[in-house]
Amino acid sequence: MRLAQHYAQLPELLYAPTEPTPVADPQWIVFNHDLSGSLGLNPAWSGPEGLAILSGQTRLEAPHPLAMAYAGHQFGHWVPILGDGRALMLGQHQSPQGQWWDIQLKGSGQTPFSRNGDGRSSIGPVVREFLASEAMAALGIPTTRSLAALSTGQPVQRDVLEPGGILVRVAQSHIRIGTFEYLARQGDVASTQALLEFCVEHYCPLLPRRASLALDWFEWLVERTAKLISAWMQVGFIHGVMNTDNCSVVGDTIDYGPFGFLDAFIPDQVYSSIDQAGRYAYNQQPAVATWNLARLAECLLPLINDCPDKAQAAAQEVLQQFPSLFNAAFESGITRKVGLNPNEPAHVKVAMGYLDLLASNEADMTLAFRRLGTVSIQPGTADESVKALFDDPQTFDAWVQAWRFHLAQLDQTEHERQASMNQVNPAFILRNHLAEQATKAAIDSMDFEPMKKLHALLQTPFDDQPHETSWAGPPMPEEQVLTTFCGT
Repeated sequence: MRLAQHYAQLPELLYAPTEPTPVADPQWIVFNHDLSGSLGLNPAWSGPEGLAILSGQTRLEAPHPLAMAYAGHQFGHWVPILGDGRALMLGQHQSPQGQWWDIQLKGSGQTPFSRNGDGRSSIGPVVREFLASEAMAALGIPTTRSLAALSTGQPVQRDVLEPGGILVRVAQSHIRIGTFEYLARQGDVASTQALLEFCVEHYCPLLPRRASLALDWFEWLVERTAKLISAWMQVGFIHGVMNTDNCSVVGDTIDYGPFGFLDAFIPDQVYSSIDQAGRYAYNQQPAVATWNLARLAECLLPLINDCPDKAQAAAQEVLQQFPSLFNAAFESGITRKVGLNPNEPAHVKVAMGYLDLLASNEADMTLAFRRLGTVSIQPGTADESVKALFDDPQTFDAWVQAWRFHLAQLDQTEHERQASMNQVNPAFILRNHLAEQATKAAIDSMDFEPMKKLHALLQTPFDDQPHETSWAGPPMPEEQVLTTFCGT
């Protein structure tokens, strides 16, 4: 059982070699055998030897684990040093397909970046991130993954004593926009150049090696990020804490903290307890992503052109592509969700009108799209299942006439159209109250059956799973979760 340690190639100020702190009584909560198999990991990772390594009881022969340094803008405010305060990079593993993957521990003890923290994690955030990352992966959204969740056998002090846990996270990369900011804000152009070349070599090796490398890479990331935010919003996902230190430089979802999924479609919805001003609301995510990318562009200016004015103009031209890239991806996705043709402007207009309809009625987003797939081109009983979601059912009657008119223009059978809609409209998402129930069971009684049940359900979110319909609906009034927490 050996790993590489590519991050040791980076400038030394970007990491600190650190040992995990052993725990009292490590136990498996869940090991993700499907993910392990796809990565081609040695089966020993899921046994006693793997448990000992992933809990910090024993070390791999090589390499040395490390904590990464980075900075970031948190809610728009500059913080010059953050870093992995409770995470350790064990190293990288190469899959049978040739791709390298980081294997990282979260909750493994103090690091030089822990400040006054204990470097540990409560079992609650472990359960939440495991469920969230695997649910997003099953939805086809770029994300970090969770290889395993462990209990440590020793409590951690938060508001109250809670059981401790460790998450084993897998990612293409743990480099963030804040990593570039950490170097650039110190005026270290040479190290910023080295970090850029590292990212190109490891994450986009097919990018042409030209004098415009920094600008080309920035353009690559702008496009990937636009598509990522579009994918989030098509399923009602709210990240909750889109600080620059929580934004990946490979366009993956990273750092699941106070996230949430929309029940009612309320465009300015905020769940995060720390987002008092609504900076990271559902409908603000494209603007925030643009702002974060602008901070990255500032870091790259000396690498784009020696002339500051020319560098800024070039970076601005690329950044200005974000709104059109996002809108194209989002409008195309929403149009497919209603079963129409995204290449037809009239179809796009009807599709976006459905979102307006959901917003004005505060209809359940997931159910409104999923149930639309059962509605026929001719009026029928299925209409009523959608109308039941609306405060004013007559508004649906008016919209559905235009929708049916455009459906009639498509060269596909009813069955084909409904099947294609079911492939993009999940029947099940990680609703906030379900995540809360699984988390509460884990914290209160170390009961992980709700977590495991929910994980299994969310691996096939586009299947009807008729015996599990109770998991598909919105919460009862007493189950509503309107505030989510970071958990650190």
